[in-house]
Amino acid sequence: MLVLSRKKNESIIIGDQIEVRVLAVEGDQVKLGIVAPKKVKVHRAEIFEAIQAQNEEALNVSTDIFKNIKK
Repeated sequence: MLVLSRKKNESIIIGDQIEVRVLAVEGDQVKLGIVAPKKVKVHRAEIFEAIQAQNEEALNVSTDIFKNIKK
């Protein structure tokens, strides 16, 4: 993992098109602003993990459901 220190209003650039800016630091919370192309999905880690779990669960659906639909 790359670890960088930034102050309020400083940024990091990822690739050519993604900018992550520190907007505020309040106690143990950091507010970030992200500028990225619309095609780049940006999620909080916990939301991303929930999406991944749902996708995994969908892959494990029994094929018996499809057999009942055809009838």
